[in-house]
Amino acid sequence: MSIVTFWSNGKEETGKTLAIAAISTYMAIEHNYRILVISTSYKDQTLNNCFWENKKVKRNLGIFGPNTNVAMADGIDGLSRMMKSNKLSPESITNYTKIIFKDRLEILQCFKGSRNEYSDVVKTYPDIINLANNYYDLVFVDLDKEVGEEITDTILGASNLVVASLSQRLSSINSFMETREEKSILNSKKTLLLIGRHDKFSKYTVKNISRYMGEKNKVSTIPYNTLFFEACEEAKVPDLFLRLRKTDEDDRNGFFMSEVKRASENIIYRLQDLQMKM
Repeated sequence: MSIVTFWSNGKEETGKTLAIAAISTYMAIEHNYRILVISTSYKDQTLNNCFWENKKVKRNLGIFGPNTNVAMADGIDGLSRMMKSNKLSPESITNYTKIIFKDRLEILQCFKGSRNEYSDVVKTYPDIINLANNYYDLVFVDLDKEVGEEITDTILGASNLVVASLSQRLSSINSFMETREEKSILNSKKTLLLIGRHDKFSKYTVKNISRYMGEKNKVSTIPYNTLFFEACEEAKVPDLFLRLRKTDEDDRNGFFMSEVKRASENIIYRLQDLQMKM
């Protein structure tokens, strides 16, 4: 049971949320893990758009089964209220999630209430994350800059692994290198680097970036892929990954899938390595 937090410096678009969508979907299909993805953003529909159409329904069907819990639509809104009343158990978290793959992948949606309420809700995120870690094999946290520095540091400190999401720009890389000197966890084995929306034809290749940053391990990427980014707008990410499972690595979609696989395996291997050293 591990907490994997996806972090970015928040200064520019890095494809962090779409990277979570890709990696969590791949893992849910290919590995026997029960995964919860927690969105800490405020009214951001990016993750929602990857998995379900934006329409009001009383029940949502996961690909491998229905979520019949009536409280599900409340998401983090209802869950944070239960946390404050001390009535929340690890097993009951699933009552507030949306199921993508039954017993494999669930999403805890972002907060949709007022801005003032959000300020109170963010204070409950660390406790909710830690509680979820007692029930799910992997808790993926999409850490939003709006939660504030104090909550950010608390969540990073509780994480078993941090995936630092960067853009394929020199300014983004340099900014991260400065930030990790201030946050020790970002300069440790508990952090993996990931380039979102990666263009393999750029001069900032994985090899060059790794060398420039002094990284011993190859930096992971989520390559730009037309089908994937269209699927992220059409609630078809699970369907796409199921369709591309057997794609040849030599074509463009095969390269995308092989890089998602590599990023996923890097996360798994690093978690296993860190656990062995504890």
